[in-house]
Amino acid sequence: MTSITLNNVSLVYRLFEKLTLSAPGRRRSALGGNIAKSGTKQVVQALDGVSFELKAGDRLGLVGPNGAGKTTLLKVLYGIYQPSGGTISITGKVDALFNIHIGFRPEATGRRNIVLRGLISGWTAAEIEEKMEEIIDFSELGDFIDLPFKAYSQGMAARLAFAAATTLEPEILLMDEWIGAGDASFQEKAKRRMDELAEKAGIIVLASHDDALIRRVCTKKLTLRAGRVESLA
Repeated sequence: MTSITLNNVSLVYRLFEKLTLSAPGRRRSALGGNIAKSGTKQVVQALDGVSFELKAGDRLGLVGPNGAGKTTLLKVLYGIYQPSGGTISITGKVDALFNIHIGFRPEATGRRNIVLRGLISGWTAAEIEEKMEEIIDFSELGDFIDLPFKAYSQGMAARLAFAAATTLEPEILLMDEWIGAGDASFQEKAKRRMDELAEKAGIIVLASHDDALIRRVCTKKLTLRAGRVESLA
């Protein structure tokens, strides 16, 4: 059964650029997170004691000011960052849309990039080939699929990224802001795809500053501030 459990997860990383602290100890940033001294080193407490549980069908919205830790938390869930403390338990195949260019090579065609994106996400060549035409159809790129990715507009790139990530049906999908690709009809199609993923016992974690979007898409909301959970509803 698909699930995510975080128990008291923290992430501390070292600052390599020298900063001037006017007073010893810890200072709170206006954007969120905490800058502190650890001996002679300067560190950022990016996440501090984050705990929550998600089960199949949950769609969690991450909200909070810039620097609150939303993107950092998504990257911890995806395994890009290893937590400094606490435990994470994830059951299910995870895919992520943080940056539409991640996993794509500019010189490769859209078709070839579908293959590369699928392999990065742990899919077999046979599984990717089986889904290839469905991904192309959903993206609505037509003959542009055989042009280099570097020739795509931002909207075209976003369509391809969303189509590849969701057609391969991850059990857990992590998103940093909504994919604002295409016209209203494509946006509606994207929302239906998100709903279908959740209905198939999936979990979605979406970070966004758009409260209306969070209310429309998500079933739960977690508010982060300075790397800590302020509320979970």
